[in-house]
Amino acid sequence: MRRRIVQAVLVGIMLLVTVSGVNAQTARNPVLFADVPDIALIRVGKTYYMSSTTMHLSPGLPILKSNDLVNWHMVGYAYDTLASMDALNLTNGKSSYGRGSWASSLRYHQGTYYVTTFAQTTGKTYVFTTKDPEKGRWKVSSFKPAYHDHSLFFDDDGRVYLIYGGGKLRLVELTADASGVKPGTAEQVLIENASTPSGTDGGLPAEGSQLFKVNGKYYLFNITWPRGGMRTVVIHRADRITGPWEGRVALQDLGVAQGGLIDTPDGKWYAYLFRDFGGVGRIPYLVPVTWEEGWPVLGVNGKVPEALDLPASKGLIPGIVASDEFSRKKGERALPMVWQWNHNPDNRLWSVAERKGYLRLKTGHIDTSFVQARNTLTQRTIGPECTGSLALDVSSLKDGDFAGLSLLQKNYGLVGVKQENGQHFIVMVSAAAGKPLEIQRISLAQKNVFLKTECNFNNRADIAHFYYSLDGKSWHDIGEPMKMPYTIPHFMGYRFGLFTYATANPGGYADFDYFRVTDSITKK
Repeated sequence: MRRRIVQAVLVGIMLLVTVSGVNAQTARNPVLFADVPDIALIRVGKTYYMSSTTMHLSPGLPILKSNDLVNWHMVGYAYDTLASMDALNLTNGKSSYGRGSWASSLRYHQGTYYVTTFAQTTGKTYVFTTKDPEKGRWKVSSFKPAYHDHSLFFDDDGRVYLIYGGGKLRLVELTADASGVKPGTAEQVLIENASTPSGTDGGLPAEGSQLFKVNGKYYLFNITWPRGGMRTVVIHRADRITGPWEGRVALQDLGVAQGGLIDTPDGKWYAYLFRDFGGVGRIPYLVPVTWEEGWPVLGVNGKVPEALDLPASKGLIPGIVASDEFSRKKGERALPMVWQWNHNPDNRLWSVAERKGYLRLKTGHIDTSFVQARNTLTQRTIGPECTGSLALDVSSLKDGDFAGLSLLQKNYGLVGVKQENGQHFIVMVSAAAGKPLEIQRISLAQKNVFLKTECNFNNRADIAHFYYSLDGKSWHDIGEPMKMPYTIPHFMGYRFGLFTYATANPGGYADFDYFRVTDSITKK
């Protein structure tokens, strides 16, 4: 009897270990707990590529790569500068927060990669092409108007189209190289009201079009948001691109919606979608797809599963966000791809070469506020929690200068050093109430200081804490905890930012020794 009990216990332990081992090797949703919205995916052989939205940031239209649909890393951007104008340069009191370039479409056709986007700021549609998305430069064509939330599509007969719009979806034909609208073509209504299957009445009309062709049928993905409901996936299908189209609700769970279809080399299908998740932003999910009677069926019993039959994530560091010691070897990129500037930078006013092992941010003009200051260098925050920290030398600031670490969104938070009358002060500023308020200041009697902010996105807590240290070891709270709401005026998740700006006397600078990011916070 005793022997049987021992054997049973051993079997139970083995099963537990086995199950734990399987779980440890299983991907979980969200596959990317970071602001990577409006995603478009393609597979070329065994390699997947993704494009996403970064709007007012520069460089823009990021391209990511994966071998398993779960572990992604940056390989490039479609453009360094979308356009040079006040709104994108953050000059003359203008900005492009919440605008810039929006949802993209990504395709591979006859050896060429295409990624397209549109920009309300410029009123144009952009088509970028390259033979190599990892090493080649993207060539650009642009034309008016800005086709909203369009889907680029190469049909089997050689014709090329954009499907676009909201609610009433339209079709326009492009030239064979997709560089512009085909001369003599006329826009036509494709679906009079694509929102109808979800019963949308006064909510968000169907948009975010992504078109696919599978086994000779056309499948058009859209998002709707019924009044009082949640973000919903609607799919229409047709035998011809011009219709007639029939539609149905494909998924209505957790608000996971907007995206399209992707298959694996071994024949599995997934829908790639995203979810609004508070202050961290809009985060990607994968949903298994089966096929029934010629329709893609999304989810498991209509639900978004937590576990996926895909390899486990190795984490978002360093593929999506990464630490930077600012030490560069000859031939290395001046800035790793995880970094983006808040709007177009003034390239005269930053350097990683003037002082070895440091990022130098210089002031060249007077700024009236943090969100109007140029050359804030940013990267994403990540969930469910993360910490960003830096070391800063403030010995070359001028009176009126402010330098430090930010959490950038409309209701931003700052921890940094101000110089006033030749004296330095560590300050915490919060714009949680809509306007910036200095919450606390502490006199600083040395030239070096260490700054840190921690972000808690667990269960949409969306709380940030700010810290300073005089030695990089002992940390002290400063200011107050700050709520991090997702706001439409900025239309993106909170981002870490390194900043220096002048309010009185241009010509000063701050030197950043490092920026370090981790996926944990101090447990309170």
